[in-house]
Amino acid sequence: MIIPKHLNIGDTIGVVAPSNPIIGNNIEQIQRAKEIVEKDGFKVKFAKNVFSNTNGYSSTAKEKAEDINDMFADKKVKMIWCAKGGNNSNSVFEALDYDLIKNNPKIICGYSDSISLLNIITAKTGLVTFSSTNFKTIATDETDYSYKEVLNRFVHESLELGKEESGYKTIREGIAQGELIGGNLNLISNMVAGKFSVDFQDKILFIEDFGLESDPVAISCYLYYMKQNGVFDKLKGLWIGNYQHESGITLEKIVLDVIEEEYNFPIIKSNNFGHIETKTVIPIGIKAKIDTNKEVKIELIERCVL
Repeated sequence: MIIPKHLNIGDTIGVVAPSNPIIGNNIEQIQRAKEIVEKDGFKVKFAKNVFSNTNGYSSTAKEKAEDINDMFADKKVKMIWCAKGGNNSNSVFEALDYDLIKNNPKIICGYSDSISLLNIITAKTGLVTFSSTNFKTIATDETDYSYKEVLNRFVHESLELGKEESGYKTIREGIAQGELIGGNLNLISNMVAGKFSVDFQDKILFIEDFGLESDPVAISCYLYYMKQNGVFDKLKGLWIGNYQHESGITLEKIVLDVIEEEYNFPIIKSNNFGHIETKTVIPIGIKAKIDTNKEVKIELIERCVL
C-alpha cells in the first residue's frame, strides 16, 4: 500500500466534484465551507470544472476525470476533497490516469457516492484513500464533529476510530485482522465483479446506507448479490455503520437475515460513519483489528498518513 503524507496547516486543499453538480444552494454551501477551511489556515483550490453542469445533470465524465488527474498532478495540492455526494462518480473510471495517481500520492477523501471513486483508486493504484465527510458538509452540519475528525486524522495523525460514545456494540463475537474496504452498501455491491471490481479477500468490510434511497428490500438485494458472488466467503470481519429507515428495520437485522449462520467472522456496529453528522475518517487499504472484547471494538494497526 502507498500511504500519503499528512496535511499541514497552510497546505492547499483541492476540491473536486465527481458526483452530482454543484448548483443552486450548493454553491453558497461550498463557498461557506471554503471560508471555514481558510479561516483555519488552509488554502482552498477549486478544480476547473467543479461548478460545471455540462450534461444538465452533472459535468461530463471527462471533465470530472480531468479535475481529479489535475489535482493529483498539482504539486501544490496536498489533499483532494470531494465536494458532495450524488450518483455517478463511477463515470470517471476509464478516464483516470492511474499511473499519475500512483506516482503522485496524496490524501483523497469523501463519502456516499465518492466511495466508488475512492475504492477504485485504492484497488488500481495501492494508494490509501479515506471515507470521510464531504467538503460541503463542513458548512451544512450542525456540529463540527466530522470536520474535527478530518483534522485529527490528516493533521494530527490520529489512529482513533471513534470513542466510547460512538455506540459500538457486538453483533457477533470474535477477533480478526484485515485491510479495510467499503462504504455505501449500494455502491460497494456494484464493485463485486467486472472490469472495475475490488478484491474482498481477507478484508474487513465496513458498510452503511441511506434509508431515504435504499429501503430494507433493496438492502437485502445488495447483500444477497454479494453473498451469491462469494464476498462473505472472503471476509475477515464486518463493520456496520448508520442506516435509518422509517420502518425501524436495522441494517444489522438485514445482514443477519441474509448471512444467517453460514459465516463465523466477527460483526460489529457503531454510530460513527454513514449518512449522519458523526463521521469518523476510515482509511481504505489500511489494516485494522476487530476485538469484540473491547469497548471501542475496532482499531487501526498501521499508520494511514506519514
